[in-house]
Amino acid sequence: MGNLGRDECRPEVPEDAGAREEERAARAAIMRMAEAGDPVMGRLIAAHGPQDALEQARRGRLDPESARREAELALTSRRRLDLARLVAGWAARYTDPGALIAAGRERGARLVIPGDAEWPTQLDDLGDRRPFGLWLEGRANLRFTCLRSVAIVGARAATAYGTTVASDLGSGLGERGWTLISGGAYGIDGAAHRGALAAGAATVAVLACGTDVCYPTAHEELFGVVRSQGLMVSEWPLGVHPTRPRFLVRNRVIAALSRGTVVVEAAARSGALNTAGHAADLNRHLMAVPGPVTSETSVGCHTLIREGKAVCVTSAAEVIELVGSIGADLAPRARGPVLPRDALGEETRRVLEAVPARGGSGPAAIAVAAGVDLTTALACLGGLAAAGFVEQSDRGWRLRRSR
Repeated sequence: MGNLGRDECRPEVPEDAGAREEERAARAAIMRMAEAGDPVMGRLIAAHGPQDALEQARRGRLDPESARREAELALTSRRRLDLARLVAGWAARYTDPGALIAAGRERGARLVIPGDAEWPTQLDDLGDRRPFGLWLEGRANLRFTCLRSVAIVGARAATAYGTTVASDLGSGLGERGWTLISGGAYGIDGAAHRGALAAGAATVAVLACGTDVCYPTAHEELFGVVRSQGLMVSEWPLGVHPTRPRFLVRNRVIAALSRGTVVVEAAARSGALNTAGHAADLNRHLMAVPGPVTSETSVGCHTLIREGKAVCVTSAAEVIELVGSIGADLAPRARGPVLPRDALGEETRRVLEAVPARGGSGPAAIAVAAGVDLTTALACLGGLAAAGFVEQSDRGWRLRRSR
């Protein structure tokens, strides 16, 4: 080792490291210019690469082939698209990518892009709406953390029942080595994150704003713990604030990152149902927790179950049975209490059922009521008496009162 030259001691740098950083810079700029999930930009990147897509967006004009393709798609799908206005908006929001990456680095955030070792490949299922990149804050590795993950979503105005169930599911999944993914909002989201953290497990909060923007503000302490134990994830650069459309766009990432989505509480109109729709479109497992039939916050869950879109689940074990390995993650079957009479044979149970609780009855009458012969009835009564089920009285056989 002592004879190695200085250059030989340096870590090996991949030959394409420079190209990767150029792509990272281009994607950082694109994330500032185009709204997350913009399929037009997604197709532009797929066709030309991020650097060329950035150049077209910066000049505010697409090349003729790209413009023609988008016009044909808009006509086929019968949707209105003002392409010139869209691209002009991209150009107006251009920001030096070096400054964006430097600001992230100063805060301790990192930008992960497709092709990175930390990039979760399940996000590729989103096609043209795949994230251009993801800003991360936290110590965990996003790809490894999401290999065994479940999303839990639900109402912000959750009931005590809903928050209890969400917390129990989060802790139950965490104790079994599964990651909890949610949106960091009030209600069900926050309860699920806290449950996972209480179990010492990693949890991922997918935001509709920059990772430096605390929304909701009351979750500042919660997000601090998430950073230390899991990850804060966002498609938007630092400083970007949430809007209603961004919450809906964000939901597709929650659904795509996980193996399945559990809806704990959801009204008839709910953002959680939007996430459920994305999960179904992506062929992910969709589950729902039933609630009181009188609760408006469970109407959405009941609708999903009734229409056959979601599987009814009531515990972390049932969730894992659905999303886990076939045959290896089976949930225990729910059973009632085991009673002493469960061990009795069929004829003995019939004789026992024929014995009156009050008064008394003779062996012959019991035999007739039980549908057995007298010899069998006498044998069964003797065994039941020895076991303490029945006793003799002045009026005949009766059930033992202590039982």
